[in-house]
Amino acid sequence: MALSPEPITIAIVEDDPDIADLLNSYLRKEGYRSIIAPDMERAREIISTMNPRLVLLDLGLPGGGDGLDILREIRIKGEVAVMVITARDSELDRIVGLELGADDYVTKPFSPREVVARTKAILRRMNGPKQTDAQKVVLGQITIDPEQRRVEVNGKEIQTTVKEFDLLYYLATNRRNALSRDQILEAVWGIEWFGDERTIDVHVRQLRKKLGSSLELTTLWGVGYRLD
Repeated sequence: MALSPEPITIAIVEDDPDIADLLNSYLRKEGYRSIIAPDMERAREIISTMNPRLVLLDLGLPGGGDGLDILREIRIKGEVAVMVITARDSELDRIVGLELGADDYVTKPFSPREVVARTKAILRRMNGPKQTDAQKVVLGQITIDPEQRRVEVNGKEIQTTVKEFDLLYYLATNRRNALSRDQILEAVWGIEWFGDERTIDVHVRQLRKKLGSSLELTTLWGVGYRLD
């Protein structure tokens, strides 16, 4: 008799018990294993010991520091997806969150069904593109390995977020083509994406920062991007 697969662990880092319980209820109905962390200390403990696949992260947390500190720590440690859920709805806060490596950004008040839909979309992206036809791509000094989800520049591994990797791989497998923002959003973020196309520019800026001059990416004003 085949064993059932282990449920995916999701950490809910949220100090408002009503919001945390609501998200917990919806996620468990979908078959996820969700764990609530009401403060910074508990969040760090869960992330280090429970190995969640995704963290739903509120930025305003008790216990000293800020949710952005947790986001920075997650990005240093490895590939864990992060969806920021916060009352901070300014454009600057959104850009800072994305630049620090958030895979998605949801402002309160929100629909729990929307959060679940975004959660599924992120996790689907994390599980791909590990297909038999997903080939390693070499672009000058850059090597992109979709099987290991690994990016190297001159043999040195460069840490990328889930969306940064997916964006880079899509650009690389469609190099020399002019790609509109709509094409990129649909291919990388999927039809479930609820945000705007500004998020592409933020992720491109991060890739340029991480990969430097080895990334020959041209901005096509009013259109999108082309990787040469």
